[in-house]
Amino acid sequence: MTYPINLLVEGPTDEVVLHRLLAYAKVPPGTTYGKHGKAALLARLASYNQAARHYPWLVVVDLDQDAECAPDYLAEILPTPAPHMHLRVAVHAIEAWLLADAEHLAALLHIPRTRIPVLPDAEDDPKSTLVGLARRSRSPTIREDMVPRPGSGAKVGPGYVGRIIEFVATSHSYAWRPAVAAEYSNSLRRCLDALRRLR
Repeated sequence: MTYPINLLVEGPTDEVVLHRLLAYAKVPPGTTYGKHGKAALLARLASYNQAARHYPWLVVVDLDQDAECAPDYLAEILPTPAPHMHLRVAVHAIEAWLLADAEHLAALLHIPRTRIPVLPDAEDDPKSTLVGLARRSRSPTIREDMVPRPGSGAKVGPGYVGRIIEFVATSHSYAWRPAVAAEYSNSLRRCLDALRRLR
């Protein structure tokens, strides 16, 4: 029997991606916590680690530019994980996992596949890369949704999260494929391997 696994995430985009991964790995989801940003997640990580002494938890944080590599960052933020704590790092952000399915992302964004980086984990700021690709879209609605308004100070457009949900969580011909993406993102592959071990 596979027990439900609770989730701790930085934001709504991370939540929808992790739910898709759990469905792919056939691991039932529990309750999702967090969604208030990385700083808030890290501030409460020790408390959730205590809860993971008794129940399984999956936590995904972006590496960003906070360390040279994922293992160093894991050791820094949680030196002693509880037995049921599964802490994973997205390199350098969870958007890299979306970039890793280049064919279907290109279909979503209405851009040539060749514009998408072949090494998504090597992108310093995958979210900015994704927004930059949307800026070059042939579709006006993609640009309006995903690209921030000039002078707004926002990093993403008003419909960014909705477009990510469309890509990840709905059934259509260009839906995100975790198995394909894992071939091009080592951090995603390691996350999926951890979920398979849970099952």
